[in-house]
Amino acid sequence: MSGAHVDTNGGERDSRRKKILFRCWHRGMKEMDLLLGGFADAKIDSLTEEELLELEHLLTAHDQDLYAWMTGRKPLPQEWDGPLYRRIIAYHEAAGPAGFGR
Repeated sequence: MSGAHVDTNGGERDSRRKKILFRCWHRGMKEMDLLLGGFADAKIDSLTEEELLELEHLLTAHDQDLYAWMTGRKPLPQEWDGPLYRRIIAYHEAAGPAGFGR
């Protein structure tokens, strides 16, 4: 996976979702690109307003912290724990990407 996103919804995605998707794929850390970008590619069009807000909040976290939380290397602070975060974790646990251990 190169990280290049192809819009598969016929170009009908709103600008907010496009921006979020871009930010998910351009984190600065390839591992986070894959974790957030992979989830966003699959789910961005079905996220609710509340989930979009949570994802935007997650995008403000530092990559190193977010990666450590997502891989279980550090405990997740309560401030960052939410239904979408748990959904991202479950998505990747089901997919089983290399190096994603819990």
